[in-house]
Amino acid sequence: MTTPSNPDPAPRSTPSGGAAGGVRPGETPPAESGTGTATGPYRPLRRGWAAGPLLVVGLLVVAFALFFLVYAIILATG
Repeated sequence: MTTPSNPDPAPRSTPSGGAAGGVRPGETPPAESGTGTATGPYRPLRRGWAAGPLLVVGLLVVAFALFFLVYAIILATG
């Protein structure tokens, strides 16, 4: 048999008048948090980048490569 952790089984300040009276909603905190990873609607994960940002990055890479290629040609012939 185990002993209770509280030496006073009926403390003076119990919510809503004690264990027999029950507890009103909102008087004590909830048992679990509502901010876990499983809350909210389910959305499947998407893989990879969207087509728009990938296209913009590709065009920037091509523009920089052409710029330095033209610059190297001008330096070599100039």
